[in-house]
Amino acid sequence: MNDVIEAEPAGGAVFVMAERCLAGEGIWHTDARARLVGARDRVLTVRTEAGMWVAPPKCAVWVPAGVLHRVSCGNDAAVRTLYIDGAAAPVPEQCCVVSVDPLTDALLTAACEFGADYPPEGPQARIVGVILDQLPRLAPVPLALNWPKDLRAQHIANLLLANPARPDVLDDLAEDASITARTAARLFSRETGQTFGQWRQQLRLLCALARLGHGASVTQVALEVGYNDVSSFIAVFRQALGETPARYFR
Repeated sequence: MNDVIEAEPAGGAVFVMAERCLAGEGIWHTDARARLVGARDRVLTVRTEAGMWVAPPKCAVWVPAGVLHRVSCGNDAAVRTLYIDGAAAPVPEQCCVVSVDPLTDALLTAACEFGADYPPEGPQARIVGVILDQLPRLAPVPLALNWPKDLRAQHIANLLLANPARPDVLDDLAEDASITARTAARLFSRETGQTFGQWRQQLRLLCALARLGHGASVTQVALEVGYNDVSSFIAVFRQALGETPARYFR
């Protein structure tokens, strides 16, 4: 991984910044503080060496301090990032996607107005205090995918990430990685916590979310990620997010 940088604005223990995520792959970097990053009307993808997390509108991704990561978006996006020192409040120890409720959404928007420069006493500090009270209430959303560590399993994972609609069965993918299907299945189960079939379905869901965030139609996206039956894709989406794609992105 190249272009590793430290990228973080100056500020106190807790603050919210309005930032810009340009279309394309982000730069690999670490932050000294934990960050909660999301976009109100775009889909963000966070990658680390360990996995991938996708945050559609109404969601955000926690990234712990010191974790090498990059944030990507299909289109230019206005991003809100909460930076928080771990000593200021408990934060997740692992990356995760959480749902952002309307109250927290409004508070983050308000906190963007004054950013990192606010007095320790006064209305701005009280807004930040309420944000901290809200953080433990943000519900986790299962929009994560663990990445295998074994290079042979990574080869298979990268093939499918490049083209999630590939029709190859595990036997063919394993042969391309110079291992048996049985070994590949064991590696995925051990290193990702999912069977290969479960992992592949989750990858397709996350790739579909990113494409839907670009404005593509549900039918187009379902076909692009490997579903011949659009209703099956809608069922998987509804199970993960509680709504159909059309209603969720309305």
